Amino acid sequence: MLLHASCVDINHKGILLLGPSGSGKSDISLRLINLGGVLVSDDQVELQSRNGFLQASPPATIRGLLEVRGIGIIKMPFCSVSLIHLAVKLVPSQEVERMPEKQFYKILGHQIPLLSLCAFESSTPEKIKTFLNHIESFFLEKK
Repeated sequence: MLLHASCVDINHKGILLLGPSGSGKSDISLRLINLGGVLVSDDQVELQSRNGFLQASPPATIRGLLEVRGIGIIKMPFCSVSLIHLAVKLVPSQEVERMPEKQFYKILGHQIPLLSLCAFESSTPEKIKTFLNHIESFFLEKK
């Protein structure tokens, strides 16, 4: 399944970045890469369910390419397959809830933890990394 999204892998955990054009998918991808992540795909992600996991990979035509607004398209090292652990819906800052209820992104028979964050807030990459570092507690708390 081809999805309009971007994906970055941090420590073997894939982050699916969701949002319309201009929502900051490429921007947050670049900042996550600069914090140690690896590009999987920018703007389009090939998803498939395999062996009980949701896998992301880049379409061949855009493999290793990242659009950086104000610079253009640049070549980046990339990860050819990543297991998705988190989905991030990119929203305007006024839509980010202070204490959100647990949410899940449902796709191809999988339920992936979902955060709604603003791509353009400076702390967003750290919020994503913090969530990944504590993802187990997300599942232990009462739903």
